[in-house]
Amino acid sequence: MAVCIGFIGKENSPLFLRCINQSQELQFHYIVHTCIDFVEEKIIQSNKSGSDVRELYLGLLYSSEEVKAYGFVTNTKIKIVIIIDSTNSLLRDNEIRAIFRKLHNAYTELVCNPFYTPGDPITAKSFGALVDELLASSS
Repeated sequence: MAVCIGFIGKENSPLFLRCINQSQELQFHYIVHTCIDFVEEKIIQSNKSGSDVRELYLGLLYSSEEVKAYGFVTNTKIKIVIIIDSTNSLLRDNEIRAIFRKLHNAYTELVCNPFYTPGDPITAKSFGALVDELLASSS
């Protein structure tokens, strides 16, 4: 079950962070920012190895006894991190990819909104509702 979803901007500034349990938001905020280093490493590593740049899914970034964090980078260098409860072993890699596709599509629709300036914190209620729906459906 996904417990937190975070969007990080091109300059590594937080754009959006939503957690199921608000009391753990600071802990998950720390984990999301820790994952930025892993994202940068994976991007540099893929550039050196000459692998397919179009592959946006980064896979597992961080793992502990309580949670696992997965990453995704858009073409515009927006980083999406999903933190999943480690006790949930039923969630497969293709299901995590599907969640990332839905989040990427939601972000794409948000950027198409003429009233949103890319790089600003995300405050759109419709976007937040969609993320809440994904958090609820993955539990």
